[in-house]
Amino acid sequence: MSTAALLARPLAPANAREQAAVTALISGPEAPVSGAPVFAPEALGLLLNLALLSPKEPKEPKKR
Repeated sequence: MSTAALLARPLAPANAREQAAVTALISGPEAPVSGAPVFAPEALGLLLNLALLSPKEPKEPKKR
């Protein structure tokens, strides 16, 4: 299906200013650093130490 069939009336071609605006939006620079998590093997040791050194759960008091 052509785009002309989807529109009620045909669109006029973009002028140079509109083309420059679209080009600037499309060709923008990518982010140098992402927010994705990174594997860090030293974090495993830290998590293991925290788990071993964490206080134990309190015990229920014994009934006499």
